[in-house]
Amino acid sequence: MTLLDALILGIIQGLTEFLPVSSSAHLVFFQHLLGFREPLVVFDVIVHLGTLSALFVYFAKDLAHIIRDSIYGIFFLFQRKPIRKVFEIVPYSRWAFGVITASIPTAIIGFVFKDWFESLFGSLHAVGIALFGTTLILWLTRYRQAGEKQIEKCKPWHFLIIGCMQGLAIIPGISRSGTTIAAGLFLGLEREVAFRFAFLLAIPAILGAGILELKHGFSSEMGNWFPFAAGFVSSALFGLFSLRLLEGITKKKKLHTFAIYTLLFGCLVLFLTRWLE
Repeated sequence: MTLLDALILGIIQGLTEFLPVSSSAHLVFFQHLLGFREPLVVFDVIVHLGTLSALFVYFAKDLAHIIRDSIYGIFFLFQRKPIRKVFEIVPYSRWAFGVITASIPTAIIGFVFKDWFESLFGSLHAVGIALFGTTLILWLTRYRQAGEKQIEKCKPWHFLIIGCMQGLAIIPGISRSGTTIAAGLFLGLEREVAFRFAFLLAIPAILGAGILELKHGFSSEMGNWFPFAAGFVSSALFGLFSLRLLEGITKKKKLHTFAIYTLLFGCLVLFLTRWLE
């Protein structure tokens, strides 16, 4: 892998990881376009960790509140306070509860279907079809009126549904951000709450997937480390940019506009499949 290849793929990852257009679909497509016929598993993990660092920076205040309230919440539980009371005293512990609950179905789906999902990364045809699924999900948000539900009003089954949607987004072509934000909106969450929860939920998913993949042959792809570092940095910087962009678009009720892009990109992927595969 050349430095230019790494920069291109890092920028693509940073721009598309958080925008609801499926970063995995773009990485698979552009890796084929650049001549890589086998999935670049380690590089993909590293650029995902780059965008993960962008999440830590962007949501640093939320994460600090969640960690603080979770510690206090555990202390209060040891004092045998009812969990409902704990959520009232330290409200951000409710966010931690939601993220943990939603992560359960994501982990189960990823573990059970891991091999099948990985096989799809080598198929542009599967990616193109999955992009049409993302298109449908995004377009349906056009017909969803703005909800007013805050995280404190969510039931456990709300979190489980969002977690299931994130689990399905392991399929290349299904957008993680698009499906989880859309699920929150369909469940009546206020738009900013749906945005924040979707990306806080992405943190353990990306971190867990990265750790699992790096256990498999870290040295098999690593030669010159400089392109990997360049991919990490470029994905982090462009990830911060795309987060800011998507937050504004979500608040303006324009999430469905990305459906036009995913539809066209899906058609392009299917059209070029015969030459790139």
